Parts: sequence; structure tokens; C-alpha cells
Amino acid sequence: MEQRHLGSTGLRVSELCFGAMTFGGGADERTAHAMLDAFTEAGGTFIDTADVYGRGASEEVLGRWLKGRARDDLVIATKVFLPLREGPNARGLSRKHVLAAVDASLTRLGTDYVDLYQTHVWDAHTPIEETLSTLDTLVTAGKVRYLGASNHSPGQLQKALDVADARGWEPYVCLQPIYNLLARQAEWELVSLCAAEGVGVIPYSPLHAGWLSGKYRRGDAPPKDARGSGLWDERATEETWRVVDAVLAVAEETGRTPAQVSLRWLLQRPGVTAPIVGARSVEQLTDNLGAVGWSLDEEQVRRLDEASARPLPPPYDVLAHFV
Repeated sequence: MEQRHLGSTGLRVSELCFGAMTFGGGADERTAHAMLDAFTEAGGTFIDTADVYGRGASEEVLGRWLKGRARDDLVIATKVFLPLREGPNARGLSRKHVLAAVDASLTRLGTDYVDLYQTHVWDAHTPIEETLSTLDTLVTAGKVRYLGASNHSPGQLQKALDVADARGWEPYVCLQPIYNLLARQAEWELVSLCAAEGVGVIPYSPLHAGWLSGKYRRGDAPPKDARGSGLWDERATEETWRVVDAVLAVAEETGRTPAQVSLRWLLQRPGVTAPIVGARSVEQLTDNLGAVGWSLDEEQVRRLDEASARPLPPPYDVLAHFV
């Protein structure tokens, strides 16, 4: 598996990141450990979790797997914001919560440091100066190596970067946005902003909850768990089927699975460092790992681009004429 630099840092991470959101939930511990073994045997080094996944269980499962392994060969990322318990200071990015949360994560992970510590969402109730100064102390203390953000708007990310630069604090070096063939809004501004600022992009939900994996096809009846929820009608639109049809056609041409084609498209997007792949079984993960080691040709990329293109909203529609 190719190793890529995370943004403008010297840190190298595998081109696929393994997301541990299913650990302790959709995947039991034995399965989770088997998937981690398969991922690292394939050359994967980058593993992402969050303190809130499984209410701490994901970090604990990952921590038990880490014991006895070459810790410095791995890049472990986790996140902070959402609560694991009740209480007025049990969530957010205040100094009190961040300091308590990082120590709790280190304990669950059974490690002395986290390679990448990410703010899970923007905190509208805490001054960004309070959050960034606290994160800077964690890097100075050696508890954290690098800082990242997730679910930030372009303005929020730019403000955080500017404040860190003005104060001489450690900046965010990566962003975790939703980004895939069915959700390309990150291209409106976030991806170019990250490229300009040297921020790596590690997209989550690269298969859009299974819609880009071949799980759903035009003409299918709604699955039992979707009936009556309204979610099927919301997603099963002509725009969605146009993208799914294009993915299936390219998959047939290349002899690859739809999931591999969808991931490969994202791996070839400008500015993307490592899509985050999740799985509930070794077989599902193995399919995802088949996205590396080959490339889509220009014509295939063009067809996928055209099938997934959507009209730009203002002001991006106007600005596109001046690029």
C-alpha cells in the first residue's frame, strides 16, 4: 500500500485509513482484531477512531490489539467533542473537557500518545483560542503528535488556521470531511482551501453508507430496514441511480467491484490523502483493500465525474466561470 504525506507534514500514512467505528458494535472484538491484522498485513498503517464510538469501546478494542505490536509503525488517530456521559462539561472543546478526554482516550488505547488528535465538530460555544491553546499544550506535553479537524465549514477551518498561525500554536494539519461520488460538496471550497494551506484530506463515508458499494441497484425494492423510514425515498433518486449505474459500468469494464471503483475514484482526487474505510467483516475489508494498486483511466474518471456532477449553488456557480 502506498504511503502518502499527511498534508504538508513529514508524517507518512497509508493511502487507505481504517476506520474503527464498528468496533464494539457492528464488529465484535475477535472480528475487529482480525480486520486490523488484515489491514496491517496489506501495508496499512493509519487507523482512525473516536472516543464516542461505542461509548469508548472502539478505543478499548483497538488498545488491546495494540499491545505487543510495534506502536511507532502505526499512526493512531482519535477524536474529541461528543459526550460519553451526562454532565455540563462532558462534551465540547473547552479546556476542561479536552484535557479530561485526551487522558481518557490514552487510557483506553493503552498508549502514551496519539499520533493525530482531531476535533470531531466545530464548537460554537467555546472560543477557538481556548480550544487551540489547549491542543497546543497537548503537543508540547507529548500526549499528541499532530492536530486535525472534522466536520468544519471552510470559514471555520480558515479561522482556526489563522488563529493558530497568529498565536504560534500548532495548526490543524488535516481535515476529515464527508466526500464521495454522491457527496462532492467538499470540492466547492474545502478541498482547494486544504491544498492552499497544506492540510491533508481524509474523507469519511467514502461509500456513502453502502450506496456506492453495489449494495443497492436501480429497480431494487427498498430493504426491510429502510421501509417506512423515508430514507430510501430521500436517497433513491434519479441522480443517485445515475451515479450507481456509472460505477457498475466501470466496475464491469475493469473487473473490479463497485466499492473498489468508488474508492479508487476518491483516491485519485486532487488533495485527498487517505479515504477512511470501515468494515464489519474481514471479507468486506478485503474488498475495500482492492482499491489500491491500480488506476482508473482518464475516460473512466471523466464518466464518473460527469455522472456525479451536480449544479453548483450560489456563489460557486458564478465563481466557476472565473477559474
